[in-house]
Amino acid sequence: MTSSGRRGFLKGGLAALGGGALLASAGKSVMAGKASDIRIEDWNRDLGGAVIDNPYGVPSEFESHVVRRNVEWLTVTQESSVSFTPLHELDGFITPNGLCFERHHGGVAEVDPAAHRLMINGLVDKPLVFTMEDLKRFPRVNRFAFLECAANSGMEWRGAQLNGCQFTHGMVHCVQYTGVPLKLLLEEAGLKGNAKWLMPEGADSAGMNRSVPIEKALEDCIVAYKMNGEALRPEQGYPLRLVVPGWEGNMWVKWLRRIEVGDKPWHTREETSKYTDLMEDGSSRRFTWIMDAKSVVTNPSPQSPLTAKGHNILSGLAWSGRGKVTRVDVTLDGGKNWHRAELSGPVLDKCLTRFYLPFEWNGDPLLIQSRAIDETGYIQPTKDELRKVRGLNSIYHNNGIQTWHVQSSGEAENVEIS
Repeated sequence: MTSSGRRGFLKGGLAALGGGALLASAGKSVMAGKASDIRIEDWNRDLGGAVIDNPYGVPSEFESHVVRRNVEWLTVTQESSVSFTPLHELDGFITPNGLCFERHHGGVAEVDPAAHRLMINGLVDKPLVFTMEDLKRFPRVNRFAFLECAANSGMEWRGAQLNGCQFTHGMVHCVQYTGVPLKLLLEEAGLKGNAKWLMPEGADSAGMNRSVPIEKALEDCIVAYKMNGEALRPEQGYPLRLVVPGWEGNMWVKWLRRIEVGDKPWHTREETSKYTDLMEDGSSRRFTWIMDAKSVVTNPSPQSPLTAKGHNILSGLAWSGRGKVTRVDVTLDGGKNWHRAELSGPVLDKCLTRFYLPFEWNGDPLLIQSRAIDETGYIQPTKDELRKVRGLNSIYHNNGIQTWHVQSSGEAENVEIS
């Protein structure tokens, strides 16, 4: 099916759609091979590698395809580009450090932690400069949180474009951050009465900076130096980054070197022109920081087709910057019938949440969608519902419902239905 075909796919729906049926029991048996088919291979008779052959540890060579990928034409240079998390290859809700999506504005900064400093200045009683060792002497917290780029799914505003959830939704990851509550550092410096905004600044060549309201900074922001128990990766801001739970990823300044306190937001050219949501009438929404409830089915999907009829497990991810995901509904027939999915594992505040739905596939086509609901009652909208309000000029904050068309071959494609 061509890209143009995907954009206007199946106006009337699939009349005879009925290829997916829910399993009556999640424990339904699956056909397996016979024990007599198993043979002992030669590699079972030899010693394997030594325990220190790979001191850090690497995945199996048979998993070498599980990597971040980029879209070469997305940006003019690769130093200011994006790599996408392979969501279709993962399970659970934690993203391994080596697979976390990355976005840079001036390439990866290489920073010596021994020489690195964090300054807090501006509207404070006592300007301070911290070394990394100073920061590690403060009380620390561990918090799971998802990070999503505001442009995640941004290329889908005008119709189905990229064929794979790694590319449509892969600008997101979820890890455990360790660091110092920003509130403690600001209290150490002492906020003046007219302090209203912060400007965190990075040590990369772009001097990346953003404006953060003081209320959010005092609520749950973290100055983090570890993720998933180990030091931040260079591409994730080593040795120090800001964590702003539930808010768009461009505010999570990496290679954090300075936080200036002021009485109004800093209006950098990029912040005022790029990170705004353009409306149909030419106006723009500003300060749309919160990432609304969103979900995607990761399996089956274009990069993870169905390979067998009968018993299958649908899997996906849901998240919300407003709190916990409380429910995910899934449809196999383009919205005619919705079924409540199982939320599996910890369901945490402002985190990715894994969901599953067992189903039987008889080989007929499917139209698969998921719809997330968070604890505020917010329901993930359709793309058409978003477009009626926002038009087609936007790039950011596209949390519309995604559709995968599973063909009789088991292969899946990015489509839209109406």
